[in-house]
Amino acid sequence: MAFDTWRPELQAVVDNVEQVIIGKQDVIRLVLVALLANGHCLIEDVPGVGKTMLVRAFARSLGCAFKRIQFTPDLLPSDVTGISVYNQQRQAFEFRPGPIFGQIVLADEINRTSPKTQSALLEALEEHSVTVDGHTYPLADPFFVMATENPIEFEGTFPLPEAQLDRFLLKFSIGYPSFDDEVKMLGRQEGGHPIDRLQPVATPQDVAAWRRDVAAVRVEDSVRTYIVRLVHATRQHPQVYLGASPRASLALFRAAQALAYVCGRTYVVPDDVRYLAPYVLQHRVLLSADARLSGVQVGELLRALVGQVSVPAAEPSGRAHAARTGRAGAGLR
Repeated sequence: MAFDTWRPELQAVVDNVEQVIIGKQDVIRLVLVALLANGHCLIEDVPGVGKTMLVRAFARSLGCAFKRIQFTPDLLPSDVTGISVYNQQRQAFEFRPGPIFGQIVLADEINRTSPKTQSALLEALEEHSVTVDGHTYPLADPFFVMATENPIEFEGTFPLPEAQLDRFLLKFSIGYPSFDDEVKMLGRQEGGHPIDRLQPVATPQDVAAWRRDVAAVRVEDSVRTYIVRLVHATRQHPQVYLGASPRASLALFRAAQALAYVCGRTYVVPDDVRYLAPYVLQHRVLLSADARLSGVQVGELLRALVGQVSVPAAEPSGRAHAARTGRAGAGLR
């Protein structure tokens, strides 16, 4: 199943980002899914593949305030959330917000800081607020975090606990560009970096409107049941020590709504769920010790599991609903 259609109002965003990130439409689609589902992304990939440029390109394309947090072992929670400072003129404490108060935030090398500092992100990721000195401050709207990890350097790192991994809607990698795309990249950077010439093609208000539309995307009962069956299957697999939680069911549900919207539909089809399941579940499933010793990979296990769970014939009913409401989308081919 090829997800080769785009909602027209999102096509301009895709084209704009592709001026910087060439040949990675699948990655751009996943970022849009997480953004429109009001979730966050975790990218695990080697240095130099464009993780930072991807976040900056999205921020500029959407006209959102961009903030970057470079995580290091000596970073303090207050360096992320902000700090209360005493103002002698006013004789009162005033709050100075940290970089987490951006609209699109890059949490670079998030596993290089201590668990204490990592935990400062938990409230922000889940509740979109920050509490400092007993006062709770709402974060910007939209608020979207893209965190990165380096999978090949583990010295001086602190693996993210399951509770924090569970806060990320999707986990994926960018990967190396193809040969032709890398040649094209060199040509585009001959006169300067294209990120410097990028102009907004949407606004934060557009993002808020898209999110409202995503929440209205129809999910048939059979597709909801299919989502829960997939998540339950991870808990019953003999090679899984810890299966996905109910939060994973909600994440897969919301991500499927967003993918359907990105593809121009007003209803979810089972292929939306099948496509997203590995990205939603891989960081929420822990393998058993025997499975790890046997060299089993979480991604391979999930792909096999998705192939084993029977798929409901929900697409016709979804199209019927779209026809009844007069909002039939472009669909999938």
